[in-house]
Amino acid sequence: MRLRNISGSREAIAASRYVIQEPEAMKGRWNEAFGNRRPIRVEIGMGKGRFIMEQAGLHPEINYVGIEKYSSVLLRGIQKMEADPLPNLFFIRMEAEYITDVFGREEVDRIYLNFSDPWPKDRHAKRRLPSREFLQRYDAILKKDGVIEFKTDNRELFRFALDEIEPAGWRLEQMTEDLHHDERMMRDNVMTEYEERFSSMGNPIYKYIIAR
Repeated sequence: MRLRNISGSREAIAASRYVIQEPEAMKGRWNEAFGNRRPIRVEIGMGKGRFIMEQAGLHPEINYVGIEKYSSVLLRGIQKMEADPLPNLFFIRMEAEYITDVFGREEVDRIYLNFSDPWPKDRHAKRRLPSREFLQRYDAILKKDGVIEFKTDNRELFRFALDEIEPAGWRLEQMTEDLHHDERMMRDNVMTEYEERFSSMGNPIYKYIIAR
């Protein structure tokens, strides 16, 4: 379970140069934040930052933004950045539902959803990050050839996510129900903290890539 209350975490985030403090002001201007016009990729729900930091290290030619709503979790990412700074990565503390307030139309070329909260109760379906409501938000900020990559160990959430693709106007590009035994989709795979834990327990990892 994620830690949600660490004393001083909000203050540390407010003082960090790795966190964009007023992300709404960057809408349509993220090239200014990075100082270049390289592609921008976003991870929604970055957790402690392992995935997005490894991606940023492997691909200095791409800019990355990690979004996390829990201060105490984001703090772990900040601490990692302080130990090993990456010039092509910024963090934001925010709720995912406001993503269209932060990024302009076609400003992002890829979105990563990794081990998102399953929100198991039916009445909370709209809160699930691969829901059609969120796919509509992603459509507003992704480039026309942009894609979404989604990974989870939750079979029910994955089935729900697959069912949402067509009604939302998207198409399935690739999928697997056992990522770590799928040679093609495992190529260049970067694991999250959760992925390493769950896969080491023998749990299958589900993944899809979708586009419009």
